[in-house]
Amino acid sequence: MDISQVRLQLPQVPCSPSLPLLKPTAYDGCQQHGKQGSPIESEKRLNELGYKSEFRRDMSLFGVLGISFCAIGILTGMSSAFQTGLFSGGPLGLFWGWNICSLFMLLIALSLAEICSAYPTMGGLYFWVCKMKPDTPVLGFAQTGWIYSVAMVFTGTSGNLSTALYIASLAEVGQGRTLTRVEIAAIAWGVNIMSGLLNTVGTKAIGAMSTFNLWWTLGGTFVLVITLLVKAPEKNTAEFVFTDFENFTGWSSRGFVVLLGFLQAVYTLEGCETAAQVAEEAKRAEFLAPLAVVGSIVGSWLIGLAYMLALLFSVQSISSVQATSFAIPIAQLYYDAVGKRLTLMCLTVIMLAQFMAAVTAFTASSRLFYALARDNAFPMKTWFMTLNRFQAPYAGVWLSVLIGCVISCAYIGSVIAFNAILSSAAIAVMLSYLQPVIIRVFWPSTSLTIRGPFSLGKWSWPINIASFLFTVFICVLFILPTSTPVTSLNMNYAIVAIGGVILIVCFVWLVWGRSHFSGPVPTIEAEKNDSDHK
Repeated sequence: MDISQVRLQLPQVPCSPSLPLLKPTAYDGCQQHGKQGSPIESEKRLNELGYKSEFRRDMSLFGVLGISFCAIGILTGMSSAFQTGLFSGGPLGLFWGWNICSLFMLLIALSLAEICSAYPTMGGLYFWVCKMKPDTPVLGFAQTGWIYSVAMVFTGTSGNLSTALYIASLAEVGQGRTLTRVEIAAIAWGVNIMSGLLNTVGTKAIGAMSTFNLWWTLGGTFVLVITLLVKAPEKNTAEFVFTDFENFTGWSSRGFVVLLGFLQAVYTLEGCETAAQVAEEAKRAEFLAPLAVVGSIVGSWLIGLAYMLALLFSVQSISSVQATSFAIPIAQLYYDAVGKRLTLMCLTVIMLAQFMAAVTAFTASSRLFYALARDNAFPMKTWFMTLNRFQAPYAGVWLSVLIGCVISCAYIGSVIAFNAILSSAAIAVMLSYLQPVIIRVFWPSTSLTIRGPFSLGKWSWPINIASFLFTVFICVLFILPTSTPVTSLNMNYAIVAIGGVILIVCFVWLVWGRSHFSGPVPTIEAEKNDSDHK
């Protein structure tokens, strides 16, 4: 996940050998028809959960895996938020923070993947919470329904603005022209609309783009790493890369400053659960979706580490990056290291990856709106459940675009307010991760009565408790001030923004949600009842 134009004063917005071996297990109580894990079995499992299949299962492993890779956006997240860690702990904090956070994010991914395998349906986190705690519908409606939907829309908006900022940086590097905030917001509008158009074309287009982005990320990382290591006039020493400490925050506590640098890693690695949003469009959802959730973190960990090391070995001056006038600070690092022409090439590689990442956020939000509407948790049910001829829930797509365009206008008036809104998205995602993990920790035997082919076995509870503790820690870290002395210009307003979102969602629940929503509504039973009445 990527938060654009991260600055110092605001929070910027393979498997360990100790991890369990995962083995396929049949669904408890299910009668197998055809090969386990086949599309037929996926349809059967969806029917058992009460839903009729409305989408064609066109996505392969690479398509589903690409969705999560797109959402994480390793090149874009690392590039756009790199200065956060560079100024808070420096290379020492970046390297160790990346590896520590990657390990814990992998544990979270394993926790979510186990649930996803049991409940491979659109809606992801929202549906899981509803099924695991059916006696408390407000949890599904508010915490992992509406709040997570808002987070996905905000994430897409952030990504589209980041794309606009990369375009602005290309103009600054190539032509020496600095774009105004109005011009950047106008570009963001255009990128938002392009994201909507791509999502309107439907599953095949998004699946193809996600597969392409997977290879684009691998190839782009290789190109950027080689370019940096070959062309940088001076290479930093290993001692600098692994031990150098930097502090531009004003805080005197060395440990706290390094912890602030963890934010860069967590922001970058958010998004693995996005594969679950297209589970009903995957050929073997009960296996491919959880595999994509975990695989995207493992791949991002390794790719991100290679890219980070190349950046750290090649950075010419941290103070130059800190004082840059470019719209995206990473542009200054590239400009100093590889020169003008290669900087244009490198920024173009990252910009295209950023655009594809933003597109998948709107894919996730539109599917969430569909799932919420299907269960009477969203108004105008028929409209948001209508699919066009490309099998796309277009109403949710264009609502996401509309909200994105409105928020982009806020960038014109106040960058601080805009960043606070988008920073709240990162907190909302972690809070949404927290909900199903809490249920698995405190109700381990009753929350997941049906197991999918992706199971953690005896390691389930230990992994969930570790995920729970880390998620709580990060949520607290997200709302702490990132620099001192705290002023109106550098205050962390994310707590205000996320607090406002939570209050609005709670208000919607009280005045509308509690009288309309009682949990997932099986569409198969609903159709049967309609037929009986006729």
